[in-house]
Amino acid sequence: MPDFKLSAQLKGHEADVRAVCFPAANTVLSSSRDQTVRLWRKTAETPPTFDVTITSQGHGYINSLTYLSASEAWPEGLIISAGQEAIIEAKRPSLTTTDNADRLLVGHGHNVCALDVSPRGTYIVSGGWDGKALVWNTEKWSISAQLVHQGEVRSVWAVLAYDEHTVITGSADTHIRIFDLRQPHHDNEVEPRRTLSTSSVVRALCKLPTGLKGHPSGAEFASAGNDGIIQLWKMNGTQVGALQGHDSFIYSLACLPSSEIVSAGEDRTVRVWRGSECVQTITHPAISVWSVAVCPQNGDIVSGASDNVVRVFTRNADRMAPAEVMSQFEEAVRGSAIPQQQLGESINKERLNPKSWLLNNAGKKDGQITTVLEDDGTIGAYQWSLSEQRWVHVGTVVDSTGSSGRKVQYNGQEYDYVFDVDIEEGKPPLKLPYNLSENPYEAATKFLGDNELPISYIDEVAKFIVTNTRGATIGQTTDAPSADPYGTDSRYKPDQAASPKYLPHTEYLVLTQAKWEPALRKLKSLNEKQLLAGNKHIAMNPDGLSRLEKVLEATMGAANQNAGSPTALPEAQRSIYMVITQWPYGDRLAALDVLRCLAPWPGSASLTDSKYGSLADIALKGALDTQDPLASSGEPLAETVKNFDAAKLNANIVMMALRAATNLFATAEGRKLVVSEAAAIISLLARIGGVEGDQGAIGADNNNLQIALTSTTFNFACLAFNQRDSIDLELVMTLCQIAEAVIRRQNDGEVLFRALMTLGMILTIGDDALNLAKTLEVDEAIGEAIKKSSEARTKTLAQECFEYLKR
Repeated sequence: MPDFKLSAQLKGHEADVRAVCFPAANTVLSSSRDQTVRLWRKTAETPPTFDVTITSQGHGYINSLTYLSASEAWPEGLIISAGQEAIIEAKRPSLTTTDNADRLLVGHGHNVCALDVSPRGTYIVSGGWDGKALVWNTEKWSISAQLVHQGEVRSVWAVLAYDEHTVITGSADTHIRIFDLRQPHHDNEVEPRRTLSTSSVVRALCKLPTGLKGHPSGAEFASAGNDGIIQLWKMNGTQVGALQGHDSFIYSLACLPSSEIVSAGEDRTVRVWRGSECVQTITHPAISVWSVAVCPQNGDIVSGASDNVVRVFTRNADRMAPAEVMSQFEEAVRGSAIPQQQLGESINKERLNPKSWLLNNAGKKDGQITTVLEDDGTIGAYQWSLSEQRWVHVGTVVDSTGSSGRKVQYNGQEYDYVFDVDIEEGKPPLKLPYNLSENPYEAATKFLGDNELPISYIDEVAKFIVTNTRGATIGQTTDAPSADPYGTDSRYKPDQAASPKYLPHTEYLVLTQAKWEPALRKLKSLNEKQLLAGNKHIAMNPDGLSRLEKVLEATMGAANQNAGSPTALPEAQRSIYMVITQWPYGDRLAALDVLRCLAPWPGSASLTDSKYGSLADIALKGALDTQDPLASSGEPLAETVKNFDAAKLNANIVMMALRAATNLFATAEGRKLVVSEAAAIISLLARIGGVEGDQGAIGADNNNLQIALTSTTFNFACLAFNQRDSIDLELVMTLCQIAEAVIRRQNDGEVLFRALMTLGMILTIGDDALNLAKTLEVDEAIGEAIKKSSEARTKTLAQECFEYLKR
């Protein structure tokens, strides 16, 4: 068969094209992060020309798309789209942005990233970041089944409506699940008929033809994902093949009428597979090819990529683009820049073959990449074309940072970039490390998880990464290098471009983001251990566990300042109090994790225990008192802080207790409780920092504990600023000493920054606090922070501190 050639380039989207659909020979659909769905209709065959209509305009990224074919009920068919707004929209193709949708389907709690329609159009299946897969009846337009995904699924990345009663899903938990919708189910829930395990996150699925026109392997469907391998499966769960050739994540799969598989991925290619062989590789001048689809009528291919362009490819000579358009496309590919990391190991120019080597050496497979030394001294990347039997120039390899090649140190590792990220105005920025070899969305996901931030920020953070590394990656070779090759001067502020100013800072840190399912599983497991040990009197009963589950689902990781507390919060909180005070010391971590997430909810700080005291008492005594159960003498918190044995402490348990103390600052009642115990809590912080006591610093090598320590000290400094008419200078002095001690002892950038923010806030309180800080010679600690950290935010903050000290 002839190779696919470019047919048309459809330009108009203003951001990444995340999904494409090819329902008919003259119709292409696309959706994008520019919040639109567009319909492209072919208006001329020679050259292929398309007109575009924006059919939908949303308020969030539109990441998934499919098409319900024409029927008696819907003669035009329906465009089905969804994304960040978590609402599935069904809309006739003739409608535009000013027209209301024909149907809106509400059921997901997060970004809807996958959609498919059954062959006869009787149902739609959707998958989302909320870990749900839902089946929607297209006659009643309601949920007809909820596909059960047990365990820590995280996201259902791919869905496949295989036939009218079979659905297949692929998830971030590396599993493929096959569901029979005819199976009996309770409350519309359908358990998987079969669960298949893979080696990586599953991102794409496609149905393969069977019978005489079936795939040579006998496979009935294919899957692909983060490992870059296409796996071929039978419906009975047997894997019958694997196709290897992609160099990075595979995001999308489709199947041609010829039974050839088409794939697209992060290595900027679309690949065509005949049997077990890759017969063509189509390189795009983009960072990622997000989506690929085929036309069932004529076998053409459409792709959507990160350069905002929709492209159509064809094997039919009559539908190919004019020669000058194809030449421009090939030139764009050749002109794209490729970071060294994308090609694997670092490249030694001294050992590269000259360009003339290409004339006498053939590639081993289609799509193989090799690098040679060009005549002008640059490094050229060439790709082997199996059909043309020649090497095709696909780009120039650039240094990792696009300038000097220097790396940035962060947490003991080297990165191409370490960005400062301001997630919310008025809150301290966080560090986002990134290497050009990484996928921007995976780096964004890890960053949000590490910093306990909502996953809803992922698209914005990933877009920020792409925007600020574009000059060093693909598609922009003429940009001047950044004045700061480390990238540390770049800052991400949603809807704001102002330069950073850190002092004074009036909002409190809150550390609440968490996953409730693992916490609940751990508590259930430990509860079972208590029952097996015969400790029924301190175990939670089924009703208590059920209440706790509902509260955890509603609170852990949720924004709570403007939300009402769940009605079962007091009962669930009492259960957690019981666990912390009665269970063995080593089993308290999960309960303290839950307590720190309950602490900022309205009403939680007011709930006391008649025997053990307030939330602050229970959190801190639970971390410091290693007796089983806790001593019930009613000892004041100050006495517990004074008398605990540091040698017996678990640093992670102490860390979680400090997180709970940090989160108490979120509500007025919580701050009132903290103020009442301020002397005891600050004394504990001083012992952990090594300022007080004779046992030295506690957990000095535990970075999480140090971040919790500096978060709590910062909140106290923020409280002193907000209530500066009634401050206790002695406690302020102790906060200064703790921050200074942390700066002397620690090297982590985030810890240093939070300690420096503590000092900065004290300098802003007023003349008395400022003079006290000068007496303590905090300028030495500020100077030490600058020496230890090369981060731009630290230098900027230190300069602000010095300006206050000059007053």
